[in-house]
Amino acid sequence: MKFKKRLLSLLAGMLLVLTGLGMDAFIGSGAVAETELLVFAAASTTDVITEIGDLYMTRDLGRVKPSFASSSTLAKQIASGAPADIFLSANPKWMDFLEEKNLLFKETRFDLLGNRIVLIAPADSALGQIDVAPGLSLADLLGKDGRLSTGDPDHVPAGMYGKEALQNLGVWDQVKDRLAPMKDVRAALVLVERGEAPLGLVYATDAVVSKKVRVVGTFPADSHPPIVYPVAAVSGGKTSEARQFMEFLKSPEARAIFEKYGFEVR
Repeated sequence: MKFKKRLLSLLAGMLLVLTGLGMDAFIGSGAVAETELLVFAAASTTDVITEIGDLYMTRDLGRVKPSFASSSTLAKQIASGAPADIFLSANPKWMDFLEEKNLLFKETRFDLLGNRIVLIAPADSALGQIDVAPGLSLADLLGKDGRLSTGDPDHVPAGMYGKEALQNLGVWDQVKDRLAPMKDVRAALVLVERGEAPLGLVYATDAVVSKKVRVVGTFPADSHPPIVYPVAAVSGGKTSEARQFMEFLKSPEARAIFEKYGFEVR
């Protein structure tokens, strides 16, 4: 009987410990979920926001869960009710789109980054450096069947900037029917990496992260509007946590990471 009582007491104690651990794990999980910040960010910021988010988490400041796609896609998802906390756009147009719908905390909006548009080719391409200037014979550089890989100029910011630059340089009519319009700028990069397009139009920062392409030309800064990346907290999101992360984006540590990837910090 004594043995049975001791065994029952031991089992009861173990059950209490296991129950306590389970509750702690449950509570801990809930606390983490409450502080997880969902950041909708332009595809061109994939590497840099991932690295900054990881640094933010190692400092025990909160958890960051990024979602990357074309700015237009992300803006439309937010407009349709997607639960984002922060939106980082590759151009002001899609930030304005959400602001006009009263889906942002306007007072949190600021311009974070700048960028450049470049012409890329596969790393093993025989093409030399190209002078991107009026009179450029881009169609000849593409060859008989080659296409220019770019973000879709109808809605992807990189493609929109690129189209305007090509128009201002008098080159657009040569290539408007020879585009490979992609869902976002990173998809345009991949097409050139695979050698499926002889040339691509991407941001300078996209070229930095790939060893499979090289920059063969840079578009003049005055051939298109300044490339600006605004950021803002989304209405209905975790406002205080969003403000804290956005302040971290202004920190010297974050600036160093942005600059490492070739971004201009505003």
